[in-house]
Amino acid sequence: MGTCCIYAVAMNSPAVQHVKQPPAADRVYAHVKEGVLDRRYEGGTLLTEGELAEAVGVSRTPVREALLRLEAEGLIKLYPKKGALVLPVSAQEIADVVETRQLVEEHTVRKAVPASPRLLARLTELLERQREQAAAGDLAGAAVTDRCFHAEIVRSAGNEILSRLYDQLRDRQLRMGVAVMHAHPDRITKTLTEHQEILDALRSGDAEAAVAIVHRHVSWFSNLARGEVR
Repeated sequence: MGTCCIYAVAMNSPAVQHVKQPPAADRVYAHVKEGVLDRRYEGGTLLTEGELAEAVGVSRTPVREALLRLEAEGLIKLYPKKGALVLPVSAQEIADVVETRQLVEEHTVRKAVPASPRLLARLTELLERQREQAAAGDLAGAAVTDRCFHAEIVRSAGNEILSRLYDQLRDRQLRMGVAVMHAHPDRITKTLTEHQEILDALRSGDAEAAVAIVHRHVSWFSNLARGEVR
């Protein structure tokens, strides 16, 4: 199982349930970040320290610490005595992520050829999971699996520096993926088709076809940079 999908499974294991609870600030951080990434807290939402403290069951001090961390990551903007504003996904952020994804993913998908049996099996598993999530209307889950699908290809190239760079984009990718799927629910069908095309190109050993499909697949998000998502 890929590292980007391990956390949710691990947290449900009996061993983890007996581990000491994380520090209060970490619990607030995780609560707010998850809410932002899965769009429970939409862009433009104003969060107050009191509401968050009550929701997580902590005092206001760890809430402030958690919000400072989230502001540093660019997910919120703090306003003294008012609260924390959840920042919308901007057109510039989408454009920057698209450009970086193209550079990394087109290079790594070419290096992934010839694809290993392990990679092909893992991508097949993720594609099937994403189909099931799409059929169930689980757009947030489908966005996570989408990210895992691409991350597997990047990691398979064996360049740890590029893998770390790609991982640094993971939260922005997830947040954008969920936003895109909600704004364009019909896109999930095309995404599944293009993932299958990428898998087929890797299976046949056609590096140039794989690069062309990845370019087209990632480039679609640049349409949003022209103003479809604010």
